Amino acid sequence: MRILILWADDRSFNLGVRALAEGTEALARQVWPDAEFSFLTWGRRDAPMPVGDPKALLRELATRRRGMVRWLAGFDLVLDTRAGDSFADIYGRSRHAAMSLLAELVRRSRTVLVMCPQTIGPFTTRLGRLSARRSMSSARLVMARDSTSAERSGQLHRRVDVVTTDVVFAIQAPPRRVTRDVLLNISGLLWHPSPHVDHEAYRRVVHQLYARLLASGRQVSLLAHVLESDFADNDGQAIRAFVKDLDGQKPEVIIPSSLADVRRIVASANLVIGSRMHACLNALSVGTPAVALAYSRKFEPLLRDIGWTATVNLRGADDPVEEVMGMVASEAVAERASATADRAHALLALAQDALRKVA
Repeated sequence: MRILILWADDRSFNLGVRALAEGTEALARQVWPDAEFSFLTWGRRDAPMPVGDPKALLRELATRRRGMVRWLAGFDLVLDTRAGDSFADIYGRSRHAAMSLLAELVRRSRTVLVMCPQTIGPFTTRLGRLSARRSMSSARLVMARDSTSAERSGQLHRRVDVVTTDVVFAIQAPPRRVTRDVLLNISGLLWHPSPHVDHEAYRRVVHQLYARLLASGRQVSLLAHVLESDFADNDGQAIRAFVKDLDGQKPEVIIPSSLADVRRIVASANLVIGSRMHACLNALSVGTPAVALAYSRKFEPLLRDIGWTATVNLRGADDPVEEVMGMVASEAVAERASATADRAHALLALAQDALRKVA
C-alpha cells in the first residue's frame, strides 16, 4: 500500500505542520500498519514538478508533459490535508488554486482521494466556492475536524462524511511528568504585521500577560512552536525580542528540537498558554491544560467540539489579558484536560472507521 500525504511536511520548521504530517500518518497506520508513506508540499522535490505554482499545474493539466498524473497514479491512496486550515480562499487566490489544481491532477490519475480532517472554509468568492466544490466532489471521503466546517461543506452541496477532530490526537502521547508551571507560547506570526491581528496589540497582550502571571505567583517559561529558521514567523526570534524588553529579567526560553521534543516539553507543564493552535493541541493531546489565544476561526469550533472552552479571541475580546487570567485561575480548566483528550480520541475513532471503508 503506497500512500501520499499532501500539504503536510514531516520536516517542517513549523511544529504544527509536522504534527499534521505525523498525525495523518499515525491515523492512517492504525488502518494500514504496513503502508509506505510519502509527503508532498511546497519545497518538496519528490514529485516530477513543484506543486506551489498554479500556472505550472494548470499547464500540466492541459499537456501532461511533466508526468505528474502518471506519478500520482503510482499511489494507492492520496490523503489531502490542505495544510489543516488552507481549504479556504482567505489566504489568497494562489494558495487555494494550487491546492485545488493538485486535487484535480489526482482526480485525473484515478487514485483514490481522501480529504483528511481539516478546517473547511470560509470561501468568500464565487471562484473559491466553485473550486472547493470540485475538490470535494473528487474525494471518496471528506472529513471535517469541527462542526462549523461541516456546516460550510453542506452549504457547498457536499456534506462531509465524518465530523472528527485534529489528527494530533492520533500521535502517541509521552508520559506526563510535571517539572514546569506555565509555558507561554509567543507566536512569530502574530509578533510581526499580518492580516490576522494588530501586531502591536498582540505584543502588549503577551507583555501584560507575562507580568500578570508573575505578579500572581506563577513561574513562566517561554516556548517556541516554530523551530529556528530564516522565515519571518520564527517564534524564537519573537521570543528574543520579547525578552529584550524585559529590563534584565531572564525567563527560561525553550526552543524545541523536534515534534517529539515539544510534546515532551508541554507534558512537563501545569499549563500552556498558546498563540499557535497546535501548541494548544499538542498540550491537550498529552493531558496538559491549555488556554488558546485565538486569531482565526479555526480555533474555537475545533476546541469546543472536544469539550474545551478555554479560548480567548484576540480579535474580539474586550480585555484578553483579564479573560486569560480568569481561565488560569479556574480549577475547572485544570480538571478537564484528560476528559478532553478522551473525547478527541473517540471522535478520531470515527475517522479510522471511515478510512477502513475507503481502500
